[in-house]
Amino acid sequence: MKKHILTVAAAAGILFTSFGGSVSAHENVYAVKSGDTLWKISQANKISVADLKNWNKLTSDIIYVNQNLSLSAPHTQETASSSTYTVQRGDTLWGISSRNNLTVAQLKSSNNLTSDMIYVGQVLVVSSTTATPAPISTVSKAQLVITEAKKYIGTPYLWGGNTPAGFDCSGFSKYVFEKAGISIPRTAATQWSGLKAVSSPSPGDLVFFETYAPGPTHLGIYMGDNKFIHAGTSTGVTITDMDNPYWKPRYLGAKTAF
Repeated sequence: MKKHILTVAAAAGILFTSFGGSVSAHENVYAVKSGDTLWKISQANKISVADLKNWNKLTSDIIYVNQNLSLSAPHTQETASSSTYTVQRGDTLWGISSRNNLTVAQLKSSNNLTSDMIYVGQVLVVSSTTATPAPISTVSKAQLVITEAKKYIGTPYLWGGNTPAGFDCSGFSKYVFEKAGISIPRTAATQWSGLKAVSSPSPGDLVFFETYAPGPTHLGIYMGDNKFIHAGTSTGVTITDMDNPYWKPRYLGAKTAF
């Protein structure tokens, strides 16, 4: 009888150990299921799409069924702490995220927000980590900018416009870059003077042109393959070839925000 009890106890211990090991091994890995998207996975796990792509070295938004995705930064152990913030009059998501070392996307994800609207008295979760997350590579950031810019093709031109209701050239670039988590100045002149010059543009860099007045008066986002996307006065947001007979002789140079 004693031998039988010991055998059962030992078997139970083996089962418990095996189960615990399985959970530990897979708690930060997600297996892609049919119908999943990066956005859906990121929302469900309170992380940004940018981090999810960076941690898994993804260069596009394409994923496939049964693909294993890491839900944490590689080679780092983060101890997360959460706190809350009560929205005050005059607050914006951008201001709150900046004060808490977060991107707007991370703040929205943590609070399941589907728009930029917040209200006085609203309690928001603001999170921080004790470990520095792995940086997003320049290539990934540039691709995020270009992917975001393409969403607004066909948006009409609006002098002073900086929303999807209508853009001018610098309002368009500022809006797109901020959606990708990068802050740049507002006007063509300040973007030209405030960003780092490069001898030739790479995807995601800004290309500048001299049009109705001396100096940088128009700009676009370089996409590669000798093309740029911009908010044109007569076309709205569109993609144009750098060798276009109107734009080529007016080209001034390129600047980078990376």
